[in-house]
Amino acid sequence: MIALTVAQIAEIVGGELVDISPEAAADLRVTGTVEFDSRKVASGGLFLALPGARADGHDHAAAAVTAGAVAVLAARPVGVPAIVVRPDATAARRASVLEHDTDGSGAAVLAALAKLAAAVAAELVAQGLTIVGITGSSGKTSTKDLLAAVLAPLGEVVAPPGSFNNELGHPWTVLRADENTDYLILELSARHPGNIAALAAIAPPTIGVVLNVGTAHLGEFGSRQAIADTKAELPQAIPQSGVVVLNVDDSAVAAMADKTAARVVRVSRQPAHVWAGPVTLDELARPQFTLHAGDRAVDVGLAVHGDHHVSNALCAAAVALECGATVDQVATALASAHPVSQHRMRVTSRDDGVTVIDDAYNANPDSMRAGLQALAWMARGQRRSWAVLGEMAELGEDAISEHDRIGRLAVRLDVTRLIVVGTGRSMSAMHQGAVMEGSWGGEASIVADADAALALLRSELQSGDVVLVKASNAAGLGALADALMAPADGDAR
Repeated sequence: MIALTVAQIAEIVGGELVDISPEAAADLRVTGTVEFDSRKVASGGLFLALPGARADGHDHAAAAVTAGAVAVLAARPVGVPAIVVRPDATAARRASVLEHDTDGSGAAVLAALAKLAAAVAAELVAQGLTIVGITGSSGKTSTKDLLAAVLAPLGEVVAPPGSFNNELGHPWTVLRADENTDYLILELSARHPGNIAALAAIAPPTIGVVLNVGTAHLGEFGSRQAIADTKAELPQAIPQSGVVVLNVDDSAVAAMADKTAARVVRVSRQPAHVWAGPVTLDELARPQFTLHAGDRAVDVGLAVHGDHHVSNALCAAAVALECGATVDQVATALASAHPVSQHRMRVTSRDDGVTVIDDAYNANPDSMRAGLQALAWMARGQRRSWAVLGEMAELGEDAISEHDRIGRLAVRLDVTRLIVVGTGRSMSAMHQGAVMEGSWGGEASIVADADAALALLRSELQSGDVVLVKASNAAGLGALADALMAPADGDAR
């Protein structure tokens, strides 16, 4: 973050100085990072006091100051220098990204954080910062990682770690940028209409990217059209002087060209502004294709796994080209861009010959299909394949039918063994879908939890097997994937 005095921050967020005099606040400068985890506070930082599942950040304010925080951004006095923003009735009633925000204190602190991020973003943009916003039902985090890699040769890049893309993670990421940052990459997610527009207002992008419109969060939105309308909030937020990159292989995304005043760059697997020639996959499902842009064509081999990454790479390439990269630079950067974020299509080959595909952070029907297709390709009838699948969250009334479809797809793709993790209605539907589709010889199993799945795998995995672990993060299969990466004695025979 750019250096600001405590007094300046208080003025920006409309907060009250508590346990610090105006004179001291005018002299005391925040020169470090803004943190909501007191264990990560460093010298010169600002601590955010937020309610959590197990603890309230207000109770850790003193520890944060002891660790080096200059002050605390809080919703009530905390006994140490603080900028206090008071909750009001509106904030208390407002739905918050913080599940445990029962009194509106978290909403008040998040609103102040957004104001601080907006002020910092405006100052940095005036100094030449380029902000890139990415949205889509799936692939945001993977595309963010690819884009960070292709922009790195052009200047200093700040991008969110993992999926920091909501009312907390978005402004927190903005505040990682400073005077030395050339490119700020932001993910914009949504649980409700208006979320993306609100995030875009905090740090207005000059380049916007829309990847796809799927069925993630269908239970929240009610229809795919409602999801499309919400994703379109990003291109609508891009100024006329900016650029919108659209994956026009998705018809709902292609239609957004009519909803923006900005210049549109189309990416596709068919001839477009930036496009991919015939795509082939190597033995680990890493795509290879010819990247076309203008009159240039360069062969590209991606280091990430899965055919679905082609459109992600094209979008990253289009942004980099708009920022001044050459086609050759883009191809070179994409070839060495490995997965960065945890539990995102990370492929590990163990010493015993077992290959683990860890995609356990997120899942929706589209990404689940992509993961299963990558698994099937890696196995190709020559290796035993295992799909260890947990629940896809937030699908609403379509949850049963969508889980049923995934179970059936696993059978159609000839997955050797399906392990369904969880005993809720959705997981029962996935298991039953596989059985009804033809899994009659015990190929499909349903187990209570990740521990039971791990025990089954450790008893039956053989050298050469390929294992996909995929679910929404709430299913907790990340720990299962981690355990599989380091085989226990006797794991494979």
